[in-house]
Amino acid sequence: DHQDMEHGDRSARPHPVSQSELTLTGHSRMVTALCALGDGRLTSGSWDETIKIWNTETGQCEQTLTGHYDRVTALCCLADGRVASGSWDKTIKIWNTETGQCDLTLTGHSGWVTALCAVGNGRVASGCKNKTIKIWNTETCQCDLTTLIGHSGWVT
Repeated sequence: DHQDMEHGDRSARPHPVSQSELTLTGHSRMVTALCALGDGRLTSGSWDETIKIWNTETGQCEQTLTGHYDRVTALCCLADGRVASGSWDKTIKIWNTETGQCDLTLTGHSGWVTALCAVGNGRVASGCKNKTIKIWNTETCQCDLTTLIGHSGWVT
């Protein structure tokens, strides 16, 4: 009847949205990448050209990593506790999360680095605006394989 239609089945209504448990504030521009370190810390990358390491219990920023000279658009956490960051500056940087220092910079992409993924054995895959993927060895600082070509658009 009309009354049932007006009020509907209450069990089908969406539940109210709850408030966030913690809000991390500190970047001056858009946040475009996140990666959990696995020890209660979180990394964030931003168009402000920085990577921040956050304590997810307190909400405090423990470190701000600087070194990219354009937008940070990709992050991935490596098994050894380091973080890889990719940027529109066409580089991938590998960061020591304890010291905040950049351990190495990988160069070779001709476009913006838009995606990163740890693939094991100290290797990182990077995707690029120019539709390519490279596999890097973080020990030798070299591209392990020929550049992988085949996508018809950006690799994100």
